[in-house]
Amino acid sequence: MSFRATVESMSKIMDDMGITELNLERQFLFGVYRKHIHLSKQQTVAVAPAGGNNEIKCENNIKNTKNICGCALKSPMVGVVYLAPEPGAEPFVTVGKSVQAGDTVALVEAMKTFNPIKADKTGVVKEVLVSDGAAVEFDQPLIVIE
Repeated sequence: MSFRATVESMSKIMDDMGITELNLERQFLFGVYRKHIHLSKQQTVAVAPAGGNNEIKCENNIKNTKNICGCALKSPMVGVVYLAPEPGAEPFVTVGKSVQAGDTVALVEAMKTFNPIKADKTGVVKEVLVSDGAAVEFDQPLIVIE
């Protein structure tokens, strides 16, 4: 089986099992190839009808009472989320701000390490679902990007 086919097969298995991180190592004649892969999943957020007390429970367990449509960027780990690079600094993103794929939108501190959370799509921030310094769980939605 080729290396590409192996990676594609493993990717499908990871997706089926909900695995989001993988360490690859393969020895070739010219050396060793090592790669750490972190997958980020997007999740669509349901749209609530305007007006009234219409409350929808979304797939990601967020109760929506507003008109929100987009993809929720989720936390890849358990930790503490920070919305700015340091205390007192401007936040990475605010509602209405445009972001490009690869832009840092938050940090999650886990085991004394600050892990950047990067946007995986280009769009506009529709909602920030967490507050600065809040504890977050694995797979918890952080920011909605449309």
